[in-house]
Formats: sequence, C-alpha cells, structure tokens
Amino acid sequence: MGKIVKIQIVFYSMYGHIYRMAEAVKEGAKEVKDVDVGLYQVPELVPQDILEKSGAAGAMKAFAHIPVAKVEQLSDADAIIFGMPTRFGNMCAQMRNFLDQTGELWAKGGLIGKVGSVFTSTATQHGGQETTIISSIITLLHHGMIIVGVPYSESRLMAINEMSGGSPYGASTITGPDGSRMPSENELAIARFQGRHVAEITKSLRH
Repeated sequence: MGKIVKIQIVFYSMYGHIYRMAEAVKEGAKEVKDVDVGLYQVPELVPQDILEKSGAAGAMKAFAHIPVAKVEQLSDADAIIFGMPTRFGNMCAQMRNFLDQTGELWAKGGLIGKVGSVFTSTATQHGGQETTIISSIITLLHHGMIIVGVPYSESRLMAINEMSGGSPYGASTITGPDGSRMPSENELAIARFQGRHVAEITKSLRH
C-alpha cells in the first residue's frame, strides 16, 4: 500500500445542485488507488427564516449529515476541491466568508504546494460559470496552491448536442432560473473526471 493522498472537497450548496456535483467529484477521486476523500460544507450565513421561505431549508436536509468545514483542517489535505454556486459572476458569500478566515493559514504558508481546483453552478448558460471559477482561483494562487482544471482530454467538454456546463477551468452545472434542473449525466461525468484528475495529479506530486 502506498502513501495515502488526502483530498478534501469543500462546498456550499443551497438547493442541492453543488452537493450532487460534489458527490460526483468524490466518486471520481475515489477511483484512484490510495486516495482518501472527505466531503465538507462551509457554514451557512442566511437566516433560517429566509431559508424556510425560499424552500432551501427543505433541500438542505438531503446533505445535513455532511460535516461543517473548519479552516484549520485545510492544511491536513494534499488537495482541496472547492465547489460553490455563483452569485453575480463571483463565488457565493458563504464561501467567500470561509476563505476570508484563512488569513492565519496564509501567513503560515499552510496551503503552499497543495493542489487546488474549483467547480460551480449557475442559473443560466452564461451566468458566470467561468468568471466564478477564475476569480476563485485567484484566492487559491495567493495561498500558493497548484491549480488543476479540466483538460480537453475530457471529450465531454466538447459536447454541442446538448446544454451542458463544464469548461477547462472546472466542472459546472446549469440549474435553470427556478432551480428545477439538476446536473445532467454529461455534467456529472465532467465532475467525476475532475475529481479523478485532481487525485491522479496530487498522487504523482506526493510520490
């Protein structure tokens, strides 16, 4: 048995789309031998009454069992894959708040040399999937992380016969304006590829 590579998937999900993508990323990463994958969600900031009115509280019950991420745990990972919905072309406030608490970790260089990757969701095809991932990568670069995306060897990126998320920057899904569209098989396949690709690269760097 070789050295165990530790991967953390840290996500925020409101209606379950990013959670489903996170599960697919985990599935892909676990296909690689000697890889341990943990799934964590960042703390909620929206008041409970608003979550109830929006219907999010009910959706969140599906992943209420996922432990809440702690900033100090990030340094234990060899790779961290972040997932979050976009908000006006940027990461959501919940993820921004979580990452804004990593100042002490940054000062210690706690994430330098670790692999970082990002996946996201938007309501529409052109709602900021790429800008969200690219702007998120800036934070990871400030931490000294090694960025991994989704190369075009994943042929599903080239799909033009259906509406689908996914870009060289990372996996993504389109939820629809009312949130009724869940990740397609093509989008989930790209997410699994991303998890596997991150795991393989991280393993090669650690051995």
